[in-house]
Amino acid sequence: MVPFFVEANPRCQVMIPRINALAGALRAAGGTVAWVLPSGNDPHPELSDEFHGAAIADVYRRSGGDGPLPRRLCPGLVHGADDLFVEKTGVSAFFPGRCGLPDMLAARGIRTLIVAGTVTNVCCESTVRDARGLGYRVIMLADVNAAGSDAMHNATLLTVYRSFGDVRTTGEVLDLIAGAAP
Repeated sequence: MVPFFVEANPRCQVMIPRINALAGALRAAGGTVAWVLPSGNDPHPELSDEFHGAAIADVYRRSGGDGPLPRRLCPGLVHGADDLFVEKTGVSAFFPGRCGLPDMLAARGIRTLIVAGTVTNVCCESTVRDARGLGYRVIMLADVNAAGSDAMHNATLLTVYRSFGDVRTTGEVLDLIAGAAP
């Protein structure tokens, strides 16, 4: 949820209050909120240039912004003092060697993920697939992920539900969290 992707997709604007509600509920229940942001360090710039063309590849490399990670989040998102912030240099936050998130979660004993963000059928789906492959329980939020079209979004939700994890709404997950809170 960085400005580059949120500004390009009006579906993302309605997600911000839902993400904030979910993050607040997780924190209150003793859960961990992790913000994963794209890095400008492309591990294979020559491939990106070849595939997208140099100009578009450069735009994607700069899509995560620069500066301290908390300031790179989309405006309106509320982060907490104990939240995790991490960059990824690959599409997935769980592809080996491309992001420190798996180690951070392991240090906290976390084995269940709730995935929200954009783009549903790119970074979010890739993260879900790789996390499941590493043995995590995964819930993808149907109303807090966004793609370029409803068709792409819904196709990904179906794929995830059939093969990689659960798909729920924010309301359903908030109810689950409330039931699990001490």
